[in-house]
Amino acid sequence: MNTQNNNRKPNRNSRSYHGRPNGSRRPTERTGGTDRGQQKDGSPSRPKTGATSRKPSGKKGPAKRSGRGRSRMANQRRRGTNPSLQHRITTTDEKNGVVIPEVTSEDVVRVIPISGVEEIGRNMIVFETKDDIVVVDAGFQFVSEESNAPGINYILPNTQYLEERKHKIRALVVTHGHLDHIGGIPFIMERIGNPPIYTQYLTSLMIAKRQEEFPHLDPVDMHVVKEGESFTVGKTKVKTFPVTHSIPDAMGIAFETKHGDVVVTGDIRLTHEDGEVDKEERESWESVGKNNNLLMLADSTNADREGFSAPESMVFEALENIIKNATGRLIIGTFASQFERLIHVIKMCEKYGKFVVPEGRSIKSHIDIALMAKMMEVKPGVIISGQEIEDHPSDRIVVLATGAQGEEFAALMRMATDKHKYITLNERDTLVLSSSVIPGNEIAVQKLKDNIYRKNVRVINYKSASVHSSGHGNAGELNWVRQRVNPKFLVPVHGHHFHLKSHMYSAIENGFNRENIVVPDNGSIIEIENGEKISVRQEKAPTELLMVDGFTVGARQEVVLRDRQSLANDGMFVIIATVNTKNGKLRKSPDIISRGFVYLRENQQLLSEARILIKKTVEKHTDRMHPLDLDFVKDELTDVMSGFLMQKTQKTPMVIPVLIGI
Repeated sequence: MNTQNNNRKPNRNSRSYHGRPNGSRRPTERTGGTDRGQQKDGSPSRPKTGATSRKPSGKKGPAKRSGRGRSRMANQRRRGTNPSLQHRITTTDEKNGVVIPEVTSEDVVRVIPISGVEEIGRNMIVFETKDDIVVVDAGFQFVSEESNAPGINYILPNTQYLEERKHKIRALVVTHGHLDHIGGIPFIMERIGNPPIYTQYLTSLMIAKRQEEFPHLDPVDMHVVKEGESFTVGKTKVKTFPVTHSIPDAMGIAFETKHGDVVVTGDIRLTHEDGEVDKEERESWESVGKNNNLLMLADSTNADREGFSAPESMVFEALENIIKNATGRLIIGTFASQFERLIHVIKMCEKYGKFVVPEGRSIKSHIDIALMAKMMEVKPGVIISGQEIEDHPSDRIVVLATGAQGEEFAALMRMATDKHKYITLNERDTLVLSSSVIPGNEIAVQKLKDNIYRKNVRVINYKSASVHSSGHGNAGELNWVRQRVNPKFLVPVHGHHFHLKSHMYSAIENGFNRENIVVPDNGSIIEIENGEKISVRQEKAPTELLMVDGFTVGARQEVVLRDRQSLANDGMFVIIATVNTKNGKLRKSPDIISRGFVYLRENQQLLSEARILIKKTVEKHTDRMHPLDLDFVKDELTDVMSGFLMQKTQKTPMVIPVLIGI
């Protein structure tokens, strides 16, 4: 199938999806082109309360200062503590000041791994020619406990390079439906001009399901393609081909250029038996290899592992035996996106007279998608709710649960910590962890396992039985694929740097020319000239982390996260005092609120000394000050109290003075 889409208007074959209203996004607060809570120079400001700043008078009042001098003095005071709580992440990325030349020659092909090559997650690759840009995937990355980014929900690809060239963007092509490839779509589509999306049917359903959570967004312009079909966007012909992954409807893509095809494998493994590749899969890759392939960007996640990965057929067999022989309640924790595994478990339960209990929103959502896509048919009564567990014998219950990566609020962790509404683990249960540990989740998974083992539950994992196989091929499979595709140049993608280098070394050992391999970083700008020379430009596309903070999307703001880290480490110390605007005296003893600092009931002496010092400091600086400059007094009070608390407790809480002039 060939479809032309130069004006980004849906054709007869396109599907547009509209979200259902279930909420709205809070608008980002911006004032005068700068972040709320920040001055124009980027320094944090304090919330203003009380009298308006005016020129002070009187012999003992503060000397008149220029705005620039006062800002500099305020910055000096803030080195010890930063009391602002009003920072918000902006929707405008910081510009790095580097000018990246445009592609001006038809003999130059540019490829940029925007993200996903120094990490696992937030995958995005940019293919660019003189006339067109096509974006491949738009995933996100979950924030781990070790990321030092409190309050951040997800990390996105940085789209600044694309925003500056949105007039050239012809399409977003999505290889498959995992969140590290589709999760960023609701957050970045508007930023890059809402280009049409091309993908296969199941992936389109998963994207549409996520869009329902963002009803305020424009409906996406979805074009459903079948594996093996091609389409044209702008002047670029895009070919698709089927690949094997841990989710159905995964596809690779190839961009046709003047000097050969640029092949993006997406996430891949091979269907094989003891290293003998399935005939259909072999023929598919050999068909790709018949083209003049200039460059291959290939999955590297398991490139550090030798040989071939374990086939999924072994997992199916192992799970069937466990389901068949279970004498008590069986709980299976797996990735919700493992459609084939979910379907297999449900069919085996149907075969052996068991009842399936889906627990976790994503599990329930993906089972609904599988039924909608007619990937399976299930007899009525096989799938039941958690409320119905007590109505059936425990040895006929199989729970499919989310949370195998140790997510705090997922179903498995709630069961393990006795917080689940319907399921309490006991020693008669068997728990199967049908997943491996994603890099970065090791500590969370260990906490989950410790909590589960405290319940004396029998645990089966991929190390003790064949209950999981990776969706990514080992080095032997990657070499097999590369030899069939036969590209002139190779760029390993999708993985940490050691994964990419492992892929490179493996390719070299198998006869590939080292000079034709580029190992990229996030933002590396790779160019091929005349189909003969591959190089990496000195300039890089912007790579500053783009974060989702509640309903706000934007670049990492150090001030925001520094404040949150300060609150987490030393807490806050809030001073509320009313000042007589006529004589500068306090009207009553100041109120003090402390959170995460010290327990005030057990520190009455500290509290008394603090109140005396607050009164003394305020009245000292307001003496003969007419009119009152409460902002100046707050700055001085912050410095004095920060030093006092540090001296008394060896802690530096965030000091927040609130002075109210009456």
